[in-house]
Amino acid sequence: MWRRQLAALKFNSRERVDVYRQIFLLNRSFHFIVQLLEELGQTRIFDSCTLKEMRGLAQELQTEINTVLLNSLESVEMNDWAQFGKVRIALEKRLKGSEPKPKHRP
Repeated sequence: MWRRQLAALKFNSRERVDVYRQIFLLNRSFHFIVQLLEELGQTRIFDSCTLKEMRGLAQELQTEINTVLLNSLESVEMNDWAQFGKVRIALEKRLKGSEPKPKHRP
Protein backbone atom coordinates (compact mmCIF):
# COMPACT_ATOMS: atom_id res chain seq x y z
CA MET A 1 0.00 0.00 0.00
CA TRP A 2 2.74 2.51 0.89
CA ARG A 3 4.36 1.83 -2.53
CA ARG A 4 1.20 3.16 -4.19
CA GLN A 5 1.28 6.20 -1.91
CA LEU A 6 4.91 6.83 -2.89
CA ALA A 7 4.11 6.45 -6.56
CA ALA A 8 1.38 9.09 -6.19
CA LEU A 9 3.76 11.45 -4.36
CA LYS A 10 5.23 14.24 -6.46
CA PHE A 11 8.17 16.42 -5.47
CA ASN A 12 8.54 20.01 -6.47
CA SER A 13 12.08 21.20 -7.17
CA ARG A 14 12.61 22.57 -3.67
CA GLU A 15 11.43 19.36 -1.98
CA ARG A 16 13.67 17.29 -4.25
CA VAL A 17 16.70 19.41 -3.34
CA ASP A 18 15.87 19.13 0.37
CA VAL A 19 15.53 15.34 0.28
CA TYR A 20 18.77 14.81 -1.62
CA ARG A 21 20.59 17.31 0.61
CA GLN A 22 19.43 15.40 3.69
CA ILE A 23 20.61 12.11 2.19
CA PHE A 24 23.95 13.74 1.38
CA LEU A 25 24.27 15.01 4.96
CA LEU A 26 23.43 11.57 6.31
CA ASN A 27 26.10 9.95 4.14
CA ARG A 28 28.64 12.63 5.00
CA SER A 29 28.00 11.96 8.69
CA PHE A 30 28.72 8.27 8.16
CA HIS A 31 31.91 9.24 6.32
CA PHE A 32 33.00 11.28 9.33
CA ILE A 33 32.20 8.41 11.71
CA VAL A 34 34.26 5.96 9.67
CA GLN A 35 37.09 8.47 9.31
CA LEU A 36 37.18 9.23 13.04
CA LEU A 37 37.15 5.54 13.95
CA GLU A 38 40.13 5.11 11.62
CA GLU A 39 41.95 7.99 13.32
CA LEU A 40 41.17 6.59 16.78
CA GLY A 41 42.65 3.27 15.67
CA GLN A 42 45.92 5.00 14.89
CA THR A 43 46.28 6.29 18.46
CA ARG A 44 46.99 2.76 19.75
CA ILE A 45 44.84 3.57 22.79
CA PHE A 46 41.92 1.54 21.44
CA ASP A 47 41.87 -1.97 20.06
CA SER A 48 42.33 -1.52 16.29
CA CYS A 49 40.52 -4.80 15.55
CA THR A 50 37.43 -3.64 17.45
CA LEU A 51 37.50 -0.25 15.73
CA LYS A 52 37.82 -1.96 12.34
CA GLU A 53 34.72 -4.01 13.16
CA MET A 54 32.89 -0.83 14.22
CA ARG A 55 33.82 0.83 10.91
CA GLY A 56 32.42 -2.16 9.07
CA LEU A 57 29.21 -2.06 11.10
CA ALA A 58 28.83 1.68 10.47
CA GLN A 59 29.30 1.16 6.73
CA GLU A 60 26.84 -1.74 6.74
CA LEU A 61 24.24 0.45 8.46
CA GLN A 62 24.94 3.26 6.00
CA THR A 63 24.34 1.00 3.01
CA GLU A 64 21.19 -0.45 4.58
CA ILE A 65 19.78 3.04 5.19
CA ASN A 66 20.72 4.13 1.65
CA THR A 67 19.05 1.06 0.18
CA VAL A 68 15.79 1.69 2.02
CA LEU A 69 15.75 5.41 1.22
CA LEU A 70 16.77 5.06 -2.41
CA ASN A 71 14.28 2.26 -3.07
CA SER A 72 11.55 4.60 -1.87
CA LEU A 73 12.88 7.47 -3.94
CA GLU A 74 13.08 5.32 -7.05
CA SER A 75 9.28 5.06 -7.20
CA VAL A 76 8.88 8.82 -6.92
CA GLU A 77 11.61 9.54 -9.48
CA MET A 78 10.26 7.01 -11.99
CA ASN A 79 6.79 8.54 -11.67
CA ASP A 80 8.17 12.04 -12.25
CA TRP A 81 10.31 10.83 -15.16
CA ALA A 82 7.25 9.34 -16.83
CA GLN A 83 5.27 12.54 -16.27
CA PHE A 84 7.98 14.84 -17.61
CA GLY A 85 8.59 12.43 -20.47
CA LYS A 86 5.03 13.07 -21.58
CA VAL A 87 5.82 16.78 -21.75
CA ARG A 88 8.88 16.11 -23.92
CA ILE A 89 6.96 13.76 -26.23
CA ALA A 90 4.19 16.34 -26.68
CA LEU A 91 6.80 19.02 -27.46
CA GLU A 92 8.53 16.79 -30.01
CA LYS A 93 5.20 16.04 -31.71
CA ARG A 94 4.36 19.72 -31.82
CA LEU A 95 7.76 20.61 -33.27
CA LYS A 96 7.59 17.85 -35.86
CA GLY A 97 4.18 19.11 -36.93
CA SER A 98 5.61 22.56 -37.67
CA GLU A 99 8.49 21.26 -39.79
CA PRO A 100 8.02 21.29 -43.53
CA LYS A 101 7.43 17.83 -44.90
CA PRO A 102 10.22 16.46 -47.09
CA LYS A 103 9.41 16.41 -50.77
CA HIS A 104 9.33 13.03 -52.45
CA ARG A 105 11.41 12.63 -55.58
CA PRO A 106 9.88 10.73 -58.45
